[in-house]
Amino acid sequence: MDWRTKLLNPSPQARRDYTSLVTPVYRGSTVVFPDQASVVDSWQQARDGYSYGLYGTPTALELAARIATIEGAHETLIVPGGQAAIALVYLAFCKAGSHALVPYSAYGPNKAIAEGLMRGLDVEVEAYDPMIGAGIADLIRDNTTLIWCESPGSVTMEIQDIPAITEAAHARDVTVALDNTYAAGVLFDAFAHGIDVSMQALTKYVGGHSDLLLGSVSARTPQAFEKLGPIYQQLGLAVSPDDCSLALRGLQTLSVRLDALERGTLQVARWLADQPIVSHVFHPALPDCPGHDHWVRDWSGSASVFSFTFAEQVAPEQVVTFLNALAIFKIGLSWGGVNSLAVVYPDVERPTQDFGGRIVRLNIGLETPEDLINDLSQAMQAVL
Repeated sequence: MDWRTKLLNPSPQARRDYTSLVTPVYRGSTVVFPDQASVVDSWQQARDGYSYGLYGTPTALELAARIATIEGAHETLIVPGGQAAIALVYLAFCKAGSHALVPYSAYGPNKAIAEGLMRGLDVEVEAYDPMIGAGIADLIRDNTTLIWCESPGSVTMEIQDIPAITEAAHARDVTVALDNTYAAGVLFDAFAHGIDVSMQALTKYVGGHSDLLLGSVSARTPQAFEKLGPIYQQLGLAVSPDDCSLALRGLQTLSVRLDALERGTLQVARWLADQPIVSHVFHPALPDCPGHDHWVRDWSGSASVFSFTFAEQVAPEQVVTFLNALAIFKIGLSWGGVNSLAVVYPDVERPTQDFGGRIVRLNIGLETPEDLINDLSQAMQAVL
């Protein structure tokens, strides 16, 4: 062969019996088949073999298999982010004329998809009280095809009675999906409590270092997985093998990070609960958090995110002053990484509560808790 042709020969030259503790990063779009009879175009690569890089290289499938294992799922799909995971679930289980239910405490982009994309597709998404429990049965219609749960709720941290909701839903043959990001798929056993589809933003705790965007969608049964797969294929939800490699590395330290984050977060939350200018702390492990009894019954631990409200004598502009005075805490919207973050939610809407621009969400990182408490304390001096 001419040397130019030799340059393009994809056949391996080096030995391939290298055994490593680390999953290799497989980059590639095109899959080469041994013969024409072997050619297949299937999103079910775990079952049918590799067909195209769009549906994941071995790096992505390894991550999917490991997420499925720790969640106890039938199978898992890896998608480009948490919002992509939410959209996949909506589109797999809703069609024109469908009715869906979502808690009013859900992640903002979930509600944005409900009010934007789904409304445009003639799907009605109705908000419900996250503390409704078995009462959800009264909201289920003949055309209800999907109920979303998110526990704890975004910002206000309500812990839902998942078993009661799933029992009512399954009595009417309605699918229940859960945003299980806060639990990292491990602190709350979604499938043991009746959930049909569990999704995570792997961006958060699995990634763990604020340097990747990924999501996962896990199905409890083959039937649910078969509904998700074709939509996953049609949407072309390709993921980066490099990001998958980082997530695989994040899984190796997930347990030690979650343990450390829980300890530090509880220390900070309990300190805040004793401060005279703090009116309420929303943390699942604290007795006055909405749904705390459900947390005690169903959960094995807590994580790094919680919120608190300043007392009424603190004006909204003073809350902003407090945020700007923080030194160790950085102002940012995400969470689950090693750095502590703070952000005020001036426009958070709840039907029964008006927070008046005084609710602040914290993500506690891996800094020494005493340093974080000192930072919060000095920032509070700016509003006294």
